[in-house]
Amino acid sequence: MPSARPLSRPRHRARRRERASALLTAARTPRGAIGLTMAAVVVLAAVIGPLVAPQPATALVTLAFGKPSGQFWLGGDYLGRDVLSRVLDGGWVLLVMAVCATAIGIAGGALAGVSAAYLRGVSDGIIMRSADVILSFPQVVFALLLLSLLGPKLWLITLTVGVSHAPQVARVLRAATLDVSERDFVRAAELQGMRPGKVMVKEILPNLVSPLMVETGLRLTYSITIFAGLAFLGFGQAPPAATWGTMIYENRIGLSQNPWAVIVPAALIALLTIGINTYTDAFARVAIGADRRPEEAALIGNLGQELGG
Repeated sequence: MPSARPLSRPRHRARRRERASALLTAARTPRGAIGLTMAAVVVLAAVIGPLVAPQPATALVTLAFGKPSGQFWLGGDYLGRDVLSRVLDGGWVLLVMAVCATAIGIAGGALAGVSAAYLRGVSDGIIMRSADVILSFPQVVFALLLLSLLGPKLWLITLTVGVSHAPQVARVLRAATLDVSERDFVRAAELQGMRPGKVMVKEILPNLVSPLMVETGLRLTYSITIFAGLAFLGFGQAPPAATWGTMIYENRIGLSQNPWAVIVPAALIALLTIGINTYTDAFARVAIGADRRPEEAALIGNLGQELGG
């Protein structure tokens, strides 16, 4: 019996080209371009912000809730620290934690969902019922429950949020795997004696990249929102570290004196989440063909009619 490996490699290369093309196509759509631009601006500010901040983020350099001026463009916070410097210094930790939590959730959810759908039987029941238990708790409540028991350590916060993502990812990937696992190339690999773990990694998982990428964008958005919310509640970097969620909490009492200390970090969080969501939506539309050009859609329709006739 001929080996399936020479056939699988061109197929996987073709799938990679399709995914790269979908990413670029999504970025060229109005929806995708707007979303990518919004997210890129905030990410750039968070990454290079600590390098260009005009003042140390923890230095007391102006009046408490001081008004914006030529020296302090966004005024002062509740202790008299430069708001602009704290905004520029407060985003990179949020991004790192969000990316790590998303990676944990996607990896764990993909492993659980693909295993449940492919192995089926008892394994499917155990994995998905365990996921249902975690899903019974809202994500923030689940995070607060673990943090109240084990303490507000940054690594634990990241791990907790990542674990809270896994069941939702598992449900999506399980549904997608049930379809892929019935296809001919998977059956061919099984007939050749390929082990189940290798079938899942080599044959099934590469065909789930599109739903995985959509889930990655959604989970990244949720991670950012949850981390900002936990920081607002006091579960984050310890003061005097600058984080956007903590800034909103600390300066809310001075909204009437210097609203920029709250508005700017809140706006950056909103722009980042909206931008990621918008681009993810554009990619999902491209992946299912919703944003094909009219002439391309017409060509596909004509080909279908010719083949049908």
